[in-house]
Amino acid sequence: MHKKIALGFALLSALLLAGCKKELKSEDLAPGVQLGALYYTQFSLFQEKDNFRTTNYRKGQLIPVNTAVTLLSIDAEKAQLKLLDSGQTLTIENVPKFTKDDMQTAFKKIAGPAKVNLAQFSKADQANILAGQVQKGMDRKAVLAAIGYPPQHETPSLDGDNWTYWSNLFNKFIVRFKNGKVDSIVD
Repeated sequence: MHKKIALGFALLSALLLAGCKKELKSEDLAPGVQLGALYYTQFSLFQEKDNFRTTNYRKGQLIPVNTAVTLLSIDAEKAQLKLLDSGQTLTIENVPKFTKDDMQTAFKKIAGPAKVNLAQFSKADQANILAGQVQKGMDRKAVLAAIGYPPQHETPSLDGDNWTYWSNLFNKFIVRFKNGKVDSIVD
């Protein structure tokens, strides 16, 4: 009887340990992903309760493009960043069902080693980018800097003329392009 209980306990322990998230070590990281390194947000993103989901909902507190961050940790599903100006910790939660990316690929879209060159955009576009907003007339690069990547399950290619985003869990909007510029935004 004691052997059965011990065996059951050992099996349960093994299952629980196998389910734990394993933080990736430096040698396991993809090129361009380094623990403790300085990065800059590559688009204006919104966080809620110190969390940003790669579904890229457009609600919560704005973290502007080019915010300096360091990568504290990363595993298969999440990355922990520290915002250098405030000291706040931000968790990036990847949702591969929607992004079609692994966590490291998603991280490299969100944070890069260099600031986004805002000088390439008009003054009006710069203001929209820093506010995390899209307006008619913006080009694709300006939209990416303003609101980031649309979830790939609805927008499999950035070459398409319709990019679908979510304002929140229940509401989506479509950024429509014509000749490479935003022609309309449909709620």
